[in-house]
Amino acid sequence: MRKLNHFGIPTTIQKEGEMYSPDMKLHMTDYEKSKNRIEFLRFDADSEMPELLKTHAHIAYEVDSLDEEMAGKKIIMDKTKLSDELSIAFIEEEGIAIELMCRTKK
Repeated sequence: MRKLNHFGIPTTIQKEGEMYSPDMKLHMTDYEKSKNRIEFLRFDADSEMPELLKTHAHIAYEVDSLDEEMAGKKIIMDKTKLSDELSIAFIEEEGIAIELMCRTKK
């Protein structure tokens, strides 16, 4: 079952409190500090992140199993382990990216 976590919105405008991920070449805000659970994403020109993430908003859901949620779906970014506690993947549904988040420790 999916549980809504946050909304990701691409931008070209620098936002206060941005963090930088050199691996993804991405500046992002902390959605946990947003009362509306918004994560602003600002990509470096040479970021290799999927084009759909760079150009369209995405919805992020917490899920129990990435494999189950990804089965039979159009995958735009395969499973990526962000930490010991969190892995993510992106699929495409209804023309936008859907982020799937699976926490290994609760």
